[in-house]
Amino acid sequence: MNKLNATALGLSFGIIWGLAIALVVIASMYANWGGAFLDVMGSLYIGVESTWLGALYGAVWGFVDGFIGLFLMAWIYNKIS
Repeated sequence: MNKLNATALGLSFGIIWGLAIALVVIASMYANWGGAFLDVMGSLYIGVESTWLGALYGAVWGFVDGFIGLFLMAWIYNKIS
């Protein structure tokens, strides 16, 4: 059975999730869109709010969260397969 590359999965999803959070923050700033989602993310990630700095914090927190989550999932999969 093939093993998953845990680092590659973590990096790829970390980048995607970080960009997604940052884009929702920017959309909230300019189009007043995604406010409810932004409220939830703001309660989970410190500093996430409708500002450029909040978008940066969201990108960083999203990357860290996405990387750790997918890295651990791939690592566990590799251990049990």
